[in-house]
Amino acid sequence: MQFEVWAPLTDRVALRLREATYEMARDPDRAGWWTAEAEAAEGDRYGFLLGVAPGEEPGQEPVRPDPRGRRLPDGPDGLSAVVDLEPLTPRAPAPGTRLQDAVLYELHIGTFTPEGTFDAAAARLGHLTALGVTHVELMPVCPFPGRHGWGYDGVAPWAVHEPYGGPAGLARFVDAAHGAGLGVVLDVVHNHLGPSGNHLPAFGPYFTDTHHTPWGAAVNLDAAGSDEVRAYLLGSALAWLRDYRIDGLRLDAVHALADGRALTFLEELSAAVDELAAETGRPLFLIAESDRCDPRTTTARGAGGLGLHAQWNDDFHHALHCALTGESQAYYADFADAPLAALAKTMTRAFFHDGTWSSFRGRSHGRPVDRRRTSAHRFLGYTQTHDQIGNRAFGDRLAASLSPGLLACGAALALTGPFVPMLFMGEEWAAGTPWQYFTDHPDPELAEAVRSGRRREFAAHGWKAEEIPDPQDPATRDRSCLDWAEPESAPHDRLLAWYRTLIDLRRTHPDLRDPDLGAVRVAYDEERRWVTFRRGDVRVAVNLSPEPVTIALGRNGVRVLAAWEPVEHPGPDGRVHVPAESAVLLGP
Repeated sequence: MQFEVWAPLTDRVALRLREATYEMARDPDRAGWWTAEAEAAEGDRYGFLLGVAPGEEPGQEPVRPDPRGRRLPDGPDGLSAVVDLEPLTPRAPAPGTRLQDAVLYELHIGTFTPEGTFDAAAARLGHLTALGVTHVELMPVCPFPGRHGWGYDGVAPWAVHEPYGGPAGLARFVDAAHGAGLGVVLDVVHNHLGPSGNHLPAFGPYFTDTHHTPWGAAVNLDAAGSDEVRAYLLGSALAWLRDYRIDGLRLDAVHALADGRALTFLEELSAAVDELAAETGRPLFLIAESDRCDPRTTTARGAGGLGLHAQWNDDFHHALHCALTGESQAYYADFADAPLAALAKTMTRAFFHDGTWSSFRGRSHGRPVDRRRTSAHRFLGYTQTHDQIGNRAFGDRLAASLSPGLLACGAALALTGPFVPMLFMGEEWAAGTPWQYFTDHPDPELAEAVRSGRRREFAAHGWKAEEIPDPQDPATRDRSCLDWAEPESAPHDRLLAWYRTLIDLRRTHPDLRDPDLGAVRVAYDEERRWVTFRRGDVRVAVNLSPEPVTIALGRNGVRVLAAWEPVEHPGPDGRVHVPAESAVLLGP
């Protein structure tokens, strides 16, 4: 078996396999690469010795895990293990659902079930197929210190977190999902690595001080040595799609990628994914998280864009959140003065910030979307995400403060609106469990820094520091696990049925999947708190007020398709009477 590693900063590399040490030779055809041949079997532990690192005595150099290792059975600071990928490749055919026909479901393996494993999550896939979603969007699964965490502190972009089930567990999950008719999207993090267990700097210039990010030195995408760093991240991304047959990737915070090269990393990645899709005949896609409000993120590469296939639309979320809750703190301030106007703008023009003033940022922000050339399917719409829940002081969901009726209204706006819908696990039944920020750092200094830093952050905004949940307390994670007894009991079961109805209507009514943003028509009354919009021949009327309202839809002969509260069909005058905090869908 051949072992290889890129380590350009040292003049000696050795392979430690089981208890034996093998000197590695420079690869004459690839600068900075070292290779060695050795017999190895599945599960054998191995790592690399890199000369003598600064501050280390000769003979005391640590054995470091393989940067491209697929398995870290003992965690980020342990050795890698040999993995035979061939038996792991999922066998069930991928459903092949296109992004424009998708309804995504964001899921965290560690809290979707109390067990927190791929196998336990796979046992619950029947719930998702009955719900009607098309794709599971897994939050990051790369190894991170400890057992429990969100996954954004991962340190090994080619490997799979062992407590979740490791590579074999992920392969079984993807196979089970495909067998159930569900696609799988994986959240990957390229803008930083976690602060603990990160061995990459010892191998090469994976990071650069040329740029600084909220996490420190930037991932090296444009300084000396960046060709190999890009290849490392590109190879990792393609491995998920090729070796595990995952159907798409969500790219975390692409606005934080510091990249000054003419051909950006994101363009390289999108080109490589498109090439793999053509090669395999599978509709692979990339979904960006970006706060730039820049349509170039999803504009085709040939038209001067980055070529990503879709992006999260936080502007739609923020407008909808303000309309539902009345909150106005932090970035919600930009949307709070006239939330229904903001909502109407996002539903017809995608971005609220399209060159407009942002009071939160203290400057103008965003760029207009060309509705003639940009499909609505380039954007994801949602009422809740892991960020928008977990980054609150107490991880409280909308269900903690809104009535079932307002939750039903939010669902109607997201699931019948113009964008590709995405749910966050448990929202479909108004889960009573919070989703809080939790960590499991073994390093006591880092653990205390995270704990005190989070409490200090929220204390500055008026919360009592001692009331903020301790991220390191195992109870914080346990509170965040879904309660699977809830969906079968009132009032959760009623909202679950509503979500199923909305998703089914989206599937069976092509007008609700129409990609033409220019065809969306929205009317609203800010004072009376109602909004109605048209998608082809389908009308949606939403009343956020605690009082019933009458809305004139025009003489169009529509009838009620579904309603949260009982609603009579419109009369000859085209008026519909919508009960308080309710939504109704109407069609021919």
